[in-house]
Amino acid sequence: MGTMSATTPVTRAEALSHLPLPAADPAIRAAIADIVARVSALQSTITQVLPPDADRAGEVAAWHARNAQLRGRATLYPYVGAGLGNGSLVKLADGSVKWDMINGIGVHMFGHSDTRMIEAALDGALSDICMTGHIQHNADVLAIAEILVTQASRTSALRHCFVANSGCMVNEAALKVCQQHTNAAPRVIAFEDCFMGRSTTMAQIGDTPAYRQGLALNVLVDYMPFYDALDGAVSTDRSVAQLRALIARYPKQHSCFVMELIQGEGGFNVAPRSHLAALMKTCRDAGIPVWVDEIQTFGRTTEPFAFEGLGLGEFVDVCTVGKMAQVCACLFTEKFNPKPGLLAGTFMASTSAFHVGRRALEIMRDGGYYGKDGKVERLHAAFRREADALVSRRPEFFPAVRDPRGRLVESLVGGVGGMMRFTPLGGSKERIGRLLNVLFDEGVIALGCGHGPFHVRFLPAIGVMEPAQMKAVFAVVERSLARTLAEEAN
Repeated sequence: MGTMSATTPVTRAEALSHLPLPAADPAIRAAIADIVARVSALQSTITQVLPPDADRAGEVAAWHARNAQLRGRATLYPYVGAGLGNGSLVKLADGSVKWDMINGIGVHMFGHSDTRMIEAALDGALSDICMTGHIQHNADVLAIAEILVTQASRTSALRHCFVANSGCMVNEAALKVCQQHTNAAPRVIAFEDCFMGRSTTMAQIGDTPAYRQGLALNVLVDYMPFYDALDGAVSTDRSVAQLRALIARYPKQHSCFVMELIQGEGGFNVAPRSHLAALMKTCRDAGIPVWVDEIQTFGRTTEPFAFEGLGLGEFVDVCTVGKMAQVCACLFTEKFNPKPGLLAGTFMASTSAFHVGRRALEIMRDGGYYGKDGKVERLHAAFRREADALVSRRPEFFPAVRDPRGRLVESLVGGVGGMMRFTPLGGSKERIGRLLNVLFDEGVIALGCGHGPFHVRFLPAIGVMEPAQMKAVFAVVERSLARTLAEEAN
């Protein structure tokens, strides 16, 4: 970590080309350099997992109690950041230091206190405005949109970019684009176990009943099974037949098929190109738009877009991205360019978010992260080595797991690139829930995923995490699993 240097792929002239005028002033640049150097010195003291400070316990407990009262319920973890970290390590307000393996559910691709991101945020903070809007915005919006469109258009017909401040909002935009293109076709096709966001509409499309409890159900959704690896080619044939049956039952009634190419909340489930291409081609033949949801996958596979790595760009009409880019975007082809008035909004994002997102995208693009031997793939390989070794070494942590059809699940370690998961404790939701709390207490922040079996999910800071650090993470995982079994026994 550190400030930009002569070895950085983006030159100083390029870096300044979209800066607010004050940020380009030499005196201000020197002041920013001083701030960044001081932060670098502070973060260098954070090197390992540490327990909470005992004398801070009462203060932090009072904060959490007040927060729970204001929110109406407690947060998932007693997490209050101290505002300082070192890559994948984060310091909390209680004095503890933990491995952050979820990073805001995949938002903080460069972890905590990365000085390049801090420098970019300071640049953005010097803008004449705090929030960027659709009617009035500065050049930084064009800069980040240009990166996204340039990358997406390498293997697809995506040419336009609408920016908004959340993944849910760009998913709403994508649905509107598809509906307008199909003359208000009322139905949506989606995969089982998908997650789309928590707006009224997206909660109805997402396949998690708890997230739409008490909502008026007015969106017509037809669910398709995701790829079944145990069935292989039979799964593809069955899915194509089911899709054709849906099309025949509701001719010209589908506005889109929205696809997570790698399911996130659903369990980091993967499918081969052949399966997804067969479904996409069926949609293309029927005139049904293909919308690819890459809110979670964007930047985390062997290419910036998962559809690139899978060779599916020719079929993509609309694509949504977010999380690691700090801003979220709906990309679409010329054919899907909507009529005036359909897409707008007061806020896009903060000026600092645009600067940080642009810097993150540039580093990921130019820093050797992608490709079969890129940094993303090497980090995933390190995760698999440690997870597989733990499964082999401690079989008591990994009893047999069965899928909803009662079949034995052979692989207990999975995912792609920066999306990682493993399945201890028989895939039990309740047991993994207890384990996640123990992990947090012991020094690893993670989340669950899946709808049965359930898994432990990692979304590490792939921009900065080193493969060798996985060993320290899994030392905490092993200790936490042992503690969980001991507590269950008592």
